[in-house]
Formats: sequence, C-alpha cells, structure tokens
Amino acid sequence: MASIFTRIIAGEIPSHKLAEDQRYFAFLDINPLCEGHALVVPKREVDHLFDLEGEELAGILAFAKEVARKIKAVVPCTRIGISVIGLEVPHAHIHLVPINGLGDMDFTKPRAKFTHEEFAALAERIRRA
Repeated sequence: MASIFTRIIAGEIPSHKLAEDQRYFAFLDINPLCEGHALVVPKREVDHLFDLEGEELAGILAFAKEVARKIKAVVPCTRIGISVIGLEVPHAHIHLVPINGLGDMDFTKPRAKFTHEEFAALAERIRRA
C-alpha cells in the first residue's frame, strides 16, 4: 500500500507544494512546529533515508538546500534546522524547520496552527522566493 507521502506526490491527497523535480518533492508540514516547517521526500518510496543510493541521497540534500534557501528568504529565522526522524511515516523524509534556537527543534512541543489560506499564501511566497 502506498505511503501517505506517495499519495501526496501523486496528487491523491492535497498538499501545499513548495518544489518538485523528477526525483524529489517538498511541501509544507500540515502539523508544523512553526511557520515554514516543510518536508522533503524522494518520489521513490523508500522507508529509511539511509536506504537511498549514494547519488539519490546526495541529490535529496541538494534539493533540500534549495528549498531551505527559499524558506529562509521568506520566514524570519536565524537558520533552517534539519532533522531526520523517520518514525512518523514509512517513507524517507527530511524536516526543514526555521529556527532561532535549539528549543525550536523540539518535536514534543505543541504544534502551530494555520488555516488553509495561511498555508497556501506561505507556500506561494516560498515558491516565488
């Protein structure tokens, strides 16, 4: 059965897409730690990030770098934190989180809430960056 991320990539589940190429897809996390929290996934369904082949692993990091640059251009922050947890969905993914301090990457803290319109507007600003 396809993972939720595979279904998002296929357009079966709506998302706020930030970027896409032949191998990777980036979108806003619908349960974000903060404004601009995004996920970067390979289109090929692989459970663990480190199961990606070397070239594919390097490629997802280069793709994530460009997405992070765009997020930082739009969301005020000191830097973009990166996290690979891999427990939530059995499909490799990288979290990109705008941060100003270490506590901003605490995945146990309450999540930020945004409306569909706020997510859509933010995604549009990031795509244009």
